[in-house]
Amino acid sequence: MSDIRKAAVVLMSLPEDEAAMVLSKLNAKEVEQVSIEIARTKRILPAEQDTTIREFADTSPSSSTEGGSLDLAKNLVKRALGSDAGQALDNIRQTIEALPFGFLRTIDCQNVLTYVIDEHPQTIALILSYLPASYGAEILAGLPQDRQMAVVRRMATMGQTNPEIIREVERALEGRMSSVVGPSFQNAGGVEPVAEMLNVSERSTERAILDELAEEDPDLVEEIRRLMFVFEDIAKFSAKDIQTILKHVETSQWSLALKGASEELKDKVLGNMSQRAADMLREEMEFLGAVKVSAVEAEQQRIVDIVRNLEDVGEIEINATDEEEQLVQ
Repeated sequence: MSDIRKAAVVLMSLPEDEAAMVLSKLNAKEVEQVSIEIARTKRILPAEQDTTIREFADTSPSSSTEGGSLDLAKNLVKRALGSDAGQALDNIRQTIEALPFGFLRTIDCQNVLTYVIDEHPQTIALILSYLPASYGAEILAGLPQDRQMAVVRRMATMGQTNPEIIREVERALEGRMSSVVGPSFQNAGGVEPVAEMLNVSERSTERAILDELAEEDPDLVEEIRRLMFVFEDIAKFSAKDIQTILKHVETSQWSLALKGASEELKDKVLGNMSQRAADMLREEMEFLGAVKVSAVEAEQQRIVDIVRNLEDVGEIEINATDEEEQLVQ
């Protein structure tokens, strides 16, 4: 999830007056970027909201927020920028109006599902590529399992899409719902939006889709999974899981990978080591001095792969929602 997306989720979770006050602390360009994201977002799933807010404070919402809208974005910009809001408002409006399938963002996902459920998987994949991840996840969850896999596979492998095809699909929905025209040649789909969508899907849905897709294209699944879990996510693990990971990762690997890590992750790793081991790791990190970013990222990815393998064999569990799974007797 990008920083712009996180900021938008937090602001949409606040009362409008408080959100406007926070937004006023940003510069005009940042206000515009965050406001466009708010205007694009119809709703936020509780899991996404909870995960994002936990990064800012040790609290969690009791229910989902209604999401954003163009009107909310305009109100926040007006309050944040006052008399200087004119240009930002024009940019936001033009950006939102230019989004392919933008009209679907104002329609309940269940209604959208009713209209698209019988469409070809390629058509559904194209539509979901232009929707916010949380909104697309709800639609995906409503599809039959075999169609879920077909849609995700097509979405992940989709590249550039001819604008005429986009307009043709839009025109097919226009008479029944609304209309919008995508005026420019754009990228649709790809692995990143699939990873974002599955990250906010139910865990059972994610597993079922990836397991079935792995039978056809294991390399594609590996690429998706790498984007779904990143190195910094290790900080979300419990102390027990961190200690399990420590047994499978060498000190020399941590010394390089942690050079580019947040203080939160460094503290989490060091805090689960013995005092002697932690001191040795700190010394090794200092001894390394300046290192290439590419080397750090490569080592971080190797550790991510180890973590994924530990999940595959059941030694740890990557819980994207940071919620405890219910147990049965």
